[in-house]
Amino acid sequence: MEIKPIATYRGPFGSKFGIPRQSSLANTEGRIVFLKEYSVKEALRGLEGFDHIWLIWEFNANKEAKGEWQPTVRPPRLGGNTAMGVFATRSPYRPNPLGLSCVELTAIENGELVVKGADLMDGTPIFDIKPYLPYADSFPEAKAGFAQEAPETKLKVVVPSDIAIGPEVKGILSLDPRPAYQDAPGKVYGMLYAGRDIKFKVEGDTLTVLSAEKA
Repeated sequence: MEIKPIATYRGPFGSKFGIPRQSSLANTEGRIVFLKEYSVKEALRGLEGFDHIWLIWEFNANKEAKGEWQPTVRPPRLGGNTAMGVFATRSPYRPNPLGLSCVELTAIENGELVVKGADLMDGTPIFDIKPYLPYADSFPEAKAGFAQEAPETKLKVVVPSDIAIGPEVKGILSLDPRPAYQDAPGKVYGMLYAGRDIKFKVEGDTLTVLSAEKA
């Protein structure tokens, strides 16, 4: 089977670093922009009646795999030190680099879909879109293995008065975007968001924003 993109995601994240590890963890807004071939009004008929949609997309920023696929990965949720089967995780490193995200559909404007909560990088190829059906897609009492509960806010975010960032950025930073295995006090990290390079460091449970310059 050959699949090809039908659309491109346009959003604030300019790199993989900093993107929430699951959809809906950050209240970020983006757009689904259809390729010319699929930018057909009739293809969206009825979609305005849904609050959420599923996106099937590509982990296009993955480094090219060397050798065979790996059957185990180390989930950030477990500190990056415990190996689990790849099919028991949502790791981006899979036999086929396909992602699945449920996002809020807030509007349809000029043939584009306005969405919130996407865990995608700007420029991500979208392969398919399907409506979210609560009666079929929601199982609140289902077991979720090692990820039963939503991740808690990990860090207190300190922003100097001369640096202006929005609450959505503070929310993303509070989840600790660093690799799970990395804890280097004083190390300066950078996250590309909405055209700005946001620099920060973490010491203990406090994240301090150092700058937010135009990228």
